[in-house]
Amino acid sequence: MAPEAVESEALEPEAVAEVAAARSYPIVADVNVRSGPGTSYRKVGSLSAGSRVTIACQKPGETVTGPTGTSNIWDRIGSGRYVSDTYVRTGSSGYVAPRC
Repeated sequence: MAPEAVESEALEPEAVAEVAAARSYPIVADVNVRSGPGTSYRKVGSLSAGSRVTIACQKPGETVTGPTGTSNIWDRIGSGRYVSDTYVRTGSSGYVAPRC
């Protein structure tokens, strides 16, 4: 009996983004959680260095300089909960999740 051929499918960019979004990333320094993508938005919490977050999506906002560099990318970690990507060790200076 001959083995059946198995076709492999490449993941679409959206699927890759969904997989990346499901990962958790470490917070590298204490950071305030904001209601929107900027420091002028209301503080809705804080995270301690060493905690981990799952990034639901990312969007451009206020440019911030933090422990991992300077960026205008903000990570949505929950409904109405954003942190600057410069406080999250994603391994990239660009987007690692779908845009919000």
